[in-house]
Amino acid sequence: MTEAANSSELRTRTHTWQPPRPWSELGPSSGMELLQGILKQEIPEPPIAGTLGFHLVEVGEGTAAFEGDPGEHLLNPMGSVHGGFVATLLDSALGSAIATLLPQGRAYTTMQLNVHMVRPVFATTPRLRCEATTVHLGRTTATAEARLLGTTDGRLYAHATTTCAVFATG
Repeated sequence: MTEAANSSELRTRTHTWQPPRPWSELGPSSGMELLQGILKQEIPEPPIAGTLGFHLVEVGEGTAAFEGDPGEHLLNPMGSVHGGFVATLLDSALGSAIATLLPQGRAYTTMQLNVHMVRPVFATTPRLRCEATTVHLGRTTATAEARLLGTTDGRLYAHATTTCAVFATG
């Protein structure tokens, strides 16, 4: 057993968030305007960001980037960071890349997420950066691709693709 497994020391992780507001309540805005509002801290970030410890850091036309810090609180029984953290980071960047191209009155939801993890993430792995690019935006579906990289070493940890449903809001 590891030293941490033998330790009776309890750890606490606390985070706060603002209640989420539906996109439709934020006034007339495109996906790009919504994400820029989050970056400028004019619109609260989604609660999942604080829960898992990752944040939107950049948006462009058809692109989005998130950064997240692995940690002990994300470990699975095998001692590596749970794949759900990696998948959620990828899914967030992929969907946001698509959102940057959506006009007012249109939204998306993930229909399919394909994740390929190529190296393990540990609690001690430095900050990760997920960069996503929209590949296709149609009337009812959109696709995007992303790569999860180490910010200090540039190593590839995972890559993914998504298909999202695009629909009218309201």
